[in-house]
Amino acid sequence: MKILLFLFSLLILMGACTENKKQEQPLPETGDTAVIVEPVREDTLIDADYTFEEAIRGTKAPQSIIRQLELFDVVYQSTDGKIHKGQILSNKKIAEEIKTLFTFMLNEGFVVEKAIPLVRYNWNDSLSMDDNNSYCFCYRNIAYSRHASGMAIDINPRFNPLRWKKVNRPNQPEGALLDTTVNGTLYPSHPVVEEFRKRGFRWGHTFSKYYDDHHFEKR
Repeated sequence: MKILLFLFSLLILMGACTENKKQEQPLPETGDTAVIVEPVREDTLIDADYTFEEAIRGTKAPQSIIRQLELFDVVYQSTDGKIHKGQILSNKKIAEEIKTLFTFMLNEGFVVEKAIPLVRYNWNDSLSMDDNNSYCFCYRNIAYSRHASGMAIDINPRFNPLRWKKVNRPNQPEGALLDTTVNGTLYPSHPVVEEFRKRGFRWGHTFSKYYDDHHFEKR
């Protein structure tokens, strides 16, 4: 009887050791850095909660453009230090990349003040920029603007104003100044800039006439 009890105890102990070894096994290598996603908490502040129909209401874009668009939620740390949920209306071609980039910015502790579709600003790009709003789609001259098809995004325009290179003109938005000590501001070696570049986005800082530091676009 004692021998049987001893053998039974030994089998239980061996099973426990095997289970612990399973739990200690490292995760497989994927080649990418692990992404830590901040869960959406009950105290998350909602900046935008549109339906797709509401988000495109009033746009002058033709149906051929509207069919290319996708509306999705993004989560970010805002200037008040709290977690906010907004929305981005972008071209479907870059939607997944924009979602991933917002997750990257959140995990980096990079501040995004707000992300609200342009319908909130009655499709006025200047009002949106002045409010430091981050967005993708705004229909205008499709010959020169990637925003017209949702293939560009502006990040914190007031923190990252357009600055002219060769002429003395006011920054856009007017009165905005670049201060790289402010969280949410971009500069050439910034991790957020590097992450956009890695994904094939062109940064507006490289434009010939001006530094459009809040602007990233893709062909």
